[in-house]
Amino acid sequence: MKRSSILGSLLLCLAAGAIAAAQQRVLTVDDYFQIRRLADPQVSPDGQWIAYTVSVTSLEEDETETRIWMAPRSGGEPVPMTSEGSSSSRPRWSPDGKYLAFLADDEEDATQVWTLFRQGGEAVRRTDVVQGVSSFDWSPDGKKMVLVIQDPTPEQLEQTEDDADEPNEAAEDEKPRRPWLIDRLQFKEDYVGYLDHRRAHLYVLDVEGGEQTQITSGNYDDSEPAWSPDGKRIAFVSNRTEEPDSNYNTDIWVVAADNQDRGKTLVRITTNLGEDGSPAWSPDGGLIAHTAQTDVEVMVYGTPHLAVAPATGGTTLVLTADLDRHVTGPRFSPDGDSIYFLLEDSGESSLARISPQGGTLTRVIGGPRVVDAFSMGPNGAIAALVGEPLLPEEVFLFDEGKLVQMTKSNEALLSEVRLGEFEEVRFTSRDRTEIEAFVIKPPGFEEGSRYPTLLSLHGGPVEQFDFRFTFEEQLMAANGYVVVMPNPRGSSGYGQAFSLGIWQSWGEKDTEDVLAGIDYVIQRGYADPERLGVFGWSYGGILTNYVITQTDRFKAAITGASETLYIANYGHDQYQRWWEHELGLPWENRELWERISPFNRVEKIVTPTLIMGGEKDWNVPINNSELLYQALRRLGRTTQLVVYPDEYHSISRPIFIKDLYERYLDWFARYVKGEKED
Repeated sequence: MKRSSILGSLLLCLAAGAIAAAQQRVLTVDDYFQIRRLADPQVSPDGQWIAYTVSVTSLEEDETETRIWMAPRSGGEPVPMTSEGSSSSRPRWSPDGKYLAFLADDEEDATQVWTLFRQGGEAVRRTDVVQGVSSFDWSPDGKKMVLVIQDPTPEQLEQTEDDADEPNEAAEDEKPRRPWLIDRLQFKEDYVGYLDHRRAHLYVLDVEGGEQTQITSGNYDDSEPAWSPDGKRIAFVSNRTEEPDSNYNTDIWVVAADNQDRGKTLVRITTNLGEDGSPAWSPDGGLIAHTAQTDVEVMVYGTPHLAVAPATGGTTLVLTADLDRHVTGPRFSPDGDSIYFLLEDSGESSLARISPQGGTLTRVIGGPRVVDAFSMGPNGAIAALVGEPLLPEEVFLFDEGKLVQMTKSNEALLSEVRLGEFEEVRFTSRDRTEIEAFVIKPPGFEEGSRYPTLLSLHGGPVEQFDFRFTFEEQLMAANGYVVVMPNPRGSSGYGQAFSLGIWQSWGEKDTEDVLAGIDYVIQRGYADPERLGVFGWSYGGILTNYVITQTDRFKAAITGASETLYIANYGHDQYQRWWEHELGLPWENRELWERISPFNRVEKIVTPTLIMGGEKDWNVPINNSELLYQALRRLGRTTQLVVYPDEYHSISRPIFIKDLYERYLDWFARYVKGEKED
């Protein structure tokens, strides 16, 4: 082809691309309800199908529904496995591949285990547990399942005893409500409420006969059961210390699958004083891979490593001690030669593998993307949930070195909208520490123009912004903002010392880090220094509070589910272990509690501040938001408090999600852009 023809073709392609871009619209609040959110990919035993869940949020119905689908490996359209009108989760193939088991509610709204014949037919309920089943897994021969079931309430026991009679709903409503009797050290949990001594234990279900046998018991919670390859033993996770509520020490235990003494005879596999979890057996049954947080003193700031232990107990080998990065979800390869796991590192979440003896790890699926879940196929093929900055998570298949996208659930929506450009940047903080951040630019961004800019702060604090699609920040960009998403000290992904950078000093180095991010985008010419806003939820809200007590450069702030006066949370939230370990007992170390509380500098806040939260949040209770609002209102500052009824730490009702995003946009338009109120 002649050069002039090549140039002409190129110009035609560029022109076509420009026309297509011009025809695309920007993201809107209502697009949130068009996004299909995928999770939990599971390869069938014959490797020909991948089951997964799809969640759809309906504004009209004001609810979120999750269905199970399966995609053929050979290509073609995915097939729905569960019907509309009900939600299902945790798809798991029977070992012979004929059945797909899952969790779904029954007529009494209790979660039960159901099975579907893969080639069609009605679902069959396999359990009838009045309090419901929280998790399950097939035995290797497919004849049994291990169930995780919480002890029943007294009311549920009465219902079980009277289960021959039809329940009298009117009579139930007329019964006086029992008071909560509180005698546990850890006595509250968000989404659950007050805690009693009803614990989660393991049961073995005969799938055909329906008989259930309880195999663990005691005043402990048991979770994450995993069958041994021969089906004779079950590994699980439990904190069986004298006072489980006072520490984070979970261990891996093994119980016989036919245990008759309700778990009084157990084998303790790990003795690490930190958190051990996610047990996975080697194919020969000789080893158990697991995660291990070995630095007890730094608790939630510590790095969870990958480890292996003999399945009969003994010396644990930590495989990633020198890696200093978070690992999760280990699984042995079918041949036992490798352990696969998820690796969080510098804004990326990769699928990696390493030998059970240790050595050099390999990133199997890496790069500027996130892998959120995976499952292993029979011949080493891997189904993974993969997302990228401009692609919400989809199911991919990795086989023979190739990564192929199997689902395109959001293709129609993405073809309609023009998303903001996503850029990874690095800069130095005040003390020369390097900080990574991500910048999302408005669609149609023009070099040389300065834009109103929002500083978005993540929760945790031991979390990270990464190379994934984030609706909230893309929505802000669609409305003309440059959005800066920094990973300040306290974040994961950069090593334990980096996370510990805020130990007993919240709001100090991390505030310096995020403000350096704003300075960086101003220096780059992206940001208008006179039109800045800041927002965050949970620890992101807490860090927002620190920012606006230390500078007046922001024209608006939104702080969601945040804390201000930490002493007010002691005994009111679910974090007594965290508070006591990091700050000490408040009556013994009150000076530190008060020094790091942003409420004690509330008079320095002059930024118009929108305060938000859920009425029933016991993770970060609304009382701290009320404290902040009352103080700002009393000081005569511009502020509003929005409390969402019956909501917990995350806002989940669709009508409230829409309300929240509309308030975000209105608040920033009014005070950052300076647009007048209608």
